[in-house]
Amino acid sequence: MTTPAKLYGRELSAYDEVDVDELLSKLSQEELTMLAKEVDPDDTFLPPSQRTNYDCEKDPTGPLNRKKLIEHINKQAIETPDRPEAKPYVPGVVRGKKWIPPPPPPKIQEADEQITIDLGEEYEQALSSASQEEIIDLAAILGFHSMMNQDQYHASLLNKGQPVGLGWDGITKATKHKVYPMDPPNDTDPDDTVKRVADNDQKLTDLNWNNIKNISDEKFEKLFESLKTNTHLEVLCLVNVGLNDRTAQLLADALQKNTTLRVVNVETNFISPQGVVALVKALLATKTVEEFRASNQRSQVLGNKTEMEITALVEQNPTLLRLGLHLEYSDARHRVASHLQRNIDRIPTPVSYQRQQTNKAHVNADEASVSARGSFARTRSRLLHLFRICLA
Repeated sequence: MTTPAKLYGRELSAYDEVDVDELLSKLSQEELTMLAKEVDPDDTFLPPSQRTNYDCEKDPTGPLNRKKLIEHINKQAIETPDRPEAKPYVPGVVRGKKWIPPPPPPKIQEADEQITIDLGEEYEQALSSASQEEIIDLAAILGFHSMMNQDQYHASLLNKGQPVGLGWDGITKATKHKVYPMDPPNDTDPDDTVKRVADNDQKLTDLNWNNIKNISDEKFEKLFESLKTNTHLEVLCLVNVGLNDRTAQLLADALQKNTTLRVVNVETNFISPQGVVALVKALLATKTVEEFRASNQRSQVLGNKTEMEITALVEQNPTLLRLGLHLEYSDARHRVASHLQRNIDRIPTPVSYQRQQTNKAHVNADEASVSARGSFARTRSRLLHLFRICLA
């Protein structure tokens, strides 16, 4: 049970009937000033000048001058003498009591807490005579990942031998990254490829303009206009070439008329979500494109409405096998993945084709045997009829 709070020997409830205005009227002006300095009223209706306890009686010296204030503070810091030390500093001498860390508690293991496992004489002898590398390999096989680093684990799985100096007590070091050479710049000539596409060159089946800078819109217009009549190009890669909504609409118009393209890649450009929808919708015109990629565009997030629209368009496409788009919502991802898997399942594999041919051969053989049995029965009936005539 808590004790009620008291003030000057009386409970706080005893002061509820006290008239505060009457008490304040009995105080003098000096007493009111002292009371105001000691009490900070929490009243939002009072101005800050009356709510604060700070009361400066000095006259204002003018507006704030930051430079002079800093100079005054620095001058006071320089002129103020340092506090004298009770004991002067001497190098190598410890002043005061030196802190000594307490000894660590001894590790006490009770007999009933210790676990002993009987592995048998054969296993005990094998483990006692095993080397450190063999123990590490055994730990990797059993999946004790916390007892080793990645180099030891992968070396054990691949049977490459343990790295030197990386035992149980070895120092784990960071694995050095493999330095791969930079990809060579794309030396494809846009003007030459546009001309070859316009001429419907039979040898040009893969057009790659990836990472080519400063391609003008006129070249894109000529390329997409030539795609409408081209019948040999199968792969079109336009990654990081600066495509925008205007040029993407021209590409969509070309996809509605081209019947030979199988792969279209327009990743890392400046196409808006509506431009991506227009490209996906254009794939339904001819239904020949099997792979379409358009991720990493100007807008990283497509939005729920756009993703549902793309999902509905993909579900209407029976030939699309791979789609390179970042879909944020799980419903859209699941529906698109399920539909693409169904499209992949429709593709006849060599095994299924061979099975169809075998079944067809069996059907033909059955039909031939049925026809042979029918002809034999007709021949037998004729012979029996002639035999009966002869007997008559």
